[in-house]
Amino acid sequence: MKRENIRNFSIIAHVDHGKSTLADRLLQLTHTVSDRDMQEQLLDDMDLERERGVTIKASAVRMLYTAQNGEDYVINLIDTPGHVDFTYEVSRALQACEGAVLVVDASQGIEAQTLSNVYLALEQDLEILPVINKIDLPAARPDDIAKEVEDLLGVDEGEMLRISAKNGIGVQEVLELVVDKVPPPSGDPSAPLRALVFDSHYDAYKGVVAYIRVIDGKVSKNDALRLIATNTKFDPVELGVFNPRMQPIDELGTGEVGYIATGLKTVQECRVGDTVTLATGGADAPLPGYKQVKPMVYAGIYPTNNDDYPELRDALEKLQLNDASLVYEPETSQALNFGFRVGFLGLFHMEIVQERLEREYDLDILATAPSVEYQVVKRNGEVVTIESPALLPDESVIEEIREPWMRIQIYTPQEYIGAIMDLVIKKHGEYETTEYLDATRVVLHYRIPLSEIIVDFYDRLKSVTRGYASLDYQFDDYRPGDLVKLDVLVNNEPVDALALIVHRDDAYHKGQRLVSKLKELIPRQMFVVPIQAATGKRIISRANVSALRKDVLAKCYGGDITRKKKLLEKQKKGKKRMKMIGSVEVPQEAFMALLSLDDD
Repeated sequence: MKRENIRNFSIIAHVDHGKSTLADRLLQLTHTVSDRDMQEQLLDDMDLERERGVTIKASAVRMLYTAQNGEDYVINLIDTPGHVDFTYEVSRALQACEGAVLVVDASQGIEAQTLSNVYLALEQDLEILPVINKIDLPAARPDDIAKEVEDLLGVDEGEMLRISAKNGIGVQEVLELVVDKVPPPSGDPSAPLRALVFDSHYDAYKGVVAYIRVIDGKVSKNDALRLIATNTKFDPVELGVFNPRMQPIDELGTGEVGYIATGLKTVQECRVGDTVTLATGGADAPLPGYKQVKPMVYAGIYPTNNDDYPELRDALEKLQLNDASLVYEPETSQALNFGFRVGFLGLFHMEIVQERLEREYDLDILATAPSVEYQVVKRNGEVVTIESPALLPDESVIEEIREPWMRIQIYTPQEYIGAIMDLVIKKHGEYETTEYLDATRVVLHYRIPLSEIIVDFYDRLKSVTRGYASLDYQFDDYRPGDLVKLDVLVNNEPVDALALIVHRDDAYHKGQRLVSKLKELIPRQMFVVPIQAATGKRIISRANVSALRKDVLAKCYGGDITRKKKLLEKQKKGKKRMKMIGSVEVPQEAFMALLSLDDD
């Protein structure tokens, strides 16, 4: 296929604005998929993606289309993940394209990820083609929304397509628009091979399958290849294109999109954003923009039954083969025994991994409350990074603790500004600016500690705005804060999995709430169980779980008082001895109590 007749584009949208439905209609229209094999959300092949209506894994598909001008075109659609946690993967997928179709819901308008994805596309200097979707809905306001998009992009509202992907209205025009407006791929066919890896998955027979876009040169199935960032050499097992199933071919030229089955056994050797070149006589300089994805949120994952530990380890290994951004290492806890400390890109990523472990690997797991990565500066100048409150050094050696801060944008109707400001200020947020999108909708910009938004911030934001607000966030920097470690002692023993790092101002209230909740959750023993919250050596809150008592005086129905005293003394000694050797089982609900300390 001539390079002038290749088009590479992506569809970008906020969650649930119709991206996957539009992709389905394009596949049908170009006869890439027969009607018999067609199903909804065809490119979303995980059950979880279908249920939640969110694309979790990127995918690519090659479509053949005869345009109205009579020419044949190869159109590569590179589907991107739909959630803010996967921003890096989206940016790599967009780097493999020359254009992006921006889908905006005719009833919802511009939302958080609409804007964040537009900025990503502008960074990559893509041709953006706005399309107003769902015009057949009763609540649709296509002209108002087109005006919003015009103000954002400067594209004339009269030129914007009005479509309904569900009913197939205007979908052919989208393809014609892609052919007319998206430029053909640039690149030097005579230069040494450089191909961008924009995603990968693991195949049991072919090893790691890298999704590639050839930027310069060409690649054939007999070439010995090398990955520049990891310096890994390999001979391809297979070379091919997505049709949408994998279809082997002999060669991929400049501007084409396809896959290389590398035969490598771990996804870490073939990371998203890396550059593929020839093993001998290849390019020296990689393509720009590569970086290793860094986890933002950490949580302990433990099997509820300790005998399942090997199964959990195997499940995490297998999951990591398909998700290179998942990081884990073994850890032990006094309360929960053996488990793993797992790093995630964000809360949504954590939720997905938990659900996949339970569904796909049939495991019963317990996840501790999420925490973030802190930088601890010691008095001797050494800086250590900790992912768990249990690893915090003694406070006598700490100079300062730095925590990660995020820049957040909240898109909301203006009647909820007061409630949102109140929520963010309680979470130690700092106000920056307010932007008015139109007469009724605004964007509020804040800076806020990551530890304050990972637990229940999003849920509470949805509550105070009746579901109208949407949130987008990016990492800002590490800042020193007045932070302390809040320990929980059950029966005078610290429970490491319940430890928290909190702001000093909040320590007393959080400690008090946590102790009150644990008092309700920890079952009564034959002896009194004290529950305490402490910062350093100082106890800031205490509650007792009262003992179950046996009535030892029941058989004394008369006689001298000394008989009763003797029996009570004997009981007291027995309880003291029991308390010294007795262990208190902390139930699973106690660890979940950490997630709802700010409810009131």
